[in-house]
Amino acid sequence: MGDFEDQKAAIEREYPGWLVWRSDAGRWYATRSGDLTDAQLQAGNAMTVAADDSSGLIELLADQRRRESDEG
Repeated sequence: MGDFEDQKAAIEREYPGWLVWRSDAGRWYATRSGDLTDAQLQAGNAMTVAADDSSGLIELLADQRRRESDEG
């Protein structure tokens, strides 16, 4: 992939409902654009996830998607 803006847009397309940004230190973050219930939080869903790079962030977002699917 190209620069940060391209990667950000691609991740946000793949994982709607998440807003992606990168810190000044280069760490990647994604935060949900909506709220979670207490039950969802207790089930392991996160409001924000962080990783060292875009690949790690994608893995975390995929895990969050799996958790949501398991809740059904």
